[in-house]
Amino acid sequence: MAERKKLSDEEIQASVSSLPGWSIRNAKLHKEFTFRNFVEAFGFMSRVALIAEGMNHHPEWFNVYNKVVMDLTTHDAGGISNLDFEFAGKVEKMLQ
Repeated sequence: MAERKKLSDEEIQASVSSLPGWSIRNAKLHKEFTFRNFVEAFGFMSRVALIAEGMNHHPEWFNVYNKVVMDLTTHDAGGISNLDFEFAGKVEKMLQ
């Protein structure tokens, strides 16, 4: 598992460019997902919940119908860490 150490702005910018659709918003790693319907969105959230439990790292997220908004930050590190990028990478791999 990745170390829970806050990354510098330069490290964050270098890493975010490798994750399609992800950006930095309000000092958090951010992405908005759109699905065909609520069932697909909820299924996605259920699969992500398993990743979160396995990593003991939980997203901040919001769902309305077919949209899921996800924000990642490592609270005990005081900002974005490698753990957030590892989590986002697992989410992206799951969607492939």
